[in-house]
Amino acid sequence: MEDTMEGKFIPATSVRSKVGQEVVPDLYCLTIQIVNVCFVGDPDQSNEWVLVDAGMPESADDIISAATKRFGSKSRPKAIVLTHGHFDHVGAVVDLVREWNVPVYAHELEMPYLTGKSSYPKPDPTVEGGFVAKMSSLFPVEPIDLGNHVEKLPSDGSVPSMSGWRWIHTPGHTPGHISLFRETDRSLIAGDAFVTVKQESLYKVFIQNQEINGPPRYLTTDWQAAWESVKRLEALKPSQVVTGHGIPMAGEQLRSGLERLAKEFDRIAIPDYGRYIDGIH
Repeated sequence: MEDTMEGKFIPATSVRSKVGQEVVPDLYCLTIQIVNVCFVGDPDQSNEWVLVDAGMPESADDIISAATKRFGSKSRPKAIVLTHGHFDHVGAVVDLVREWNVPVYAHELEMPYLTGKSSYPKPDPTVEGGFVAKMSSLFPVEPIDLGNHVEKLPSDGSVPSMSGWRWIHTPGHTPGHISLFRETDRSLIAGDAFVTVKQESLYKVFIQNQEINGPPRYLTTDWQAAWESVKRLEALKPSQVVTGHGIPMAGEQLRSGLERLAKEFDRIAIPDYGRYIDGIH
């Protein structure tokens, strides 16, 4: 494996960094600086669990500490599932695989970015937004290399070691972006298909002002696909959601906010200008 995230600490944080929240008994969200990771598994029922996404670079110790607190000492997941391969979702994955020796699963279209073959398109610091967008040129886009530790998600939509959950292809932010949904209680792990904070604004990210927005603008390259993905998730009528950025949301606030985003995505989410919006407006 090759860890291109090593030493690439990103100086951005929020008031919720290292704060965890139980969304439902077997879905726990931990904020790492400005991004969320999920622990899926009920510690009162079993010590088997799955980690969804792997946080910021240099965050492995925080993730391992939270896992120990929730599931017990020397606990390790059955697997790591990645919504996509951007730096803030795979920052600690190589360190965690080395520590836990567990498989990693992702969509087949994300494989080039997880096996050292392709870099992501460069972030767009010119895009309409706030200071986080302006500083995005500092964000790493080079691929990590998980070697034979990463596998393609099953084509039937099932998620290894996550009984009752299914993965949904939600491209736009990245080609192989996925979200995870459980029908029984309508829980949704949305990754960056949409988020519950205005991710371009440094101030709103820091205070974690809660509002439904489209995917982070500075790293989204296909806005039409991103809109279709939001429509797909809104049609599921989720009861609660953990997004890649922002505070988990549930109930009427989620229902009305997501419905509005799906209908008015062009006004709410798509920027007025930027490198990746040609032909949208």
